[in-house]
Amino acid sequence: MLKFFGKSEKKGEIRIIEKIRKSSELEQICGDKDVYESLMHTMFLDPRKIEVPVKEAAENAKRFEKEKNPIRARMWYDIAGGLAIYEGNAKGVVEFFSESQRISGRDYLILKTAEKSVAAAQEFYKKYLKD
Repeated sequence: MLKFFGKSEKKGEIRIIEKIRKSSELEQICGDKDVYESLMHTMFLDPRKIEVPVKEAAENAKRFEKEKNPIRARMWYDIAGGLAIYEGNAKGVVEFFSESQRISGRDYLILKTAEKSVAAAQEFYKKYLKD
């Protein structure tokens, strides 16, 4: 019997093929779709590889903003925000991603879920980043 796109040659018979998607570890830790979505676009999986401290990243962002280079300023604010997530600093997360949003006009869901997102990220880092 020949099959195309889940249909067989038998008249009236349609096979439904269901694909089961396994959730990631981060999704399981987050539990909340908004928290997961906000972290998926902002957190670093291994921030230890970034050799710039959060303070320097923020200074770079401000410098590029003064130089009227919004693309590089936004990039550095995003880096500072990602490092603030790693440090567990929800206030810094809001500060840096608010600046990035202001410059770029891009909406950052993490601004609405900062506390929960930082807590979930900390749990993820504690579980997966071992020195």
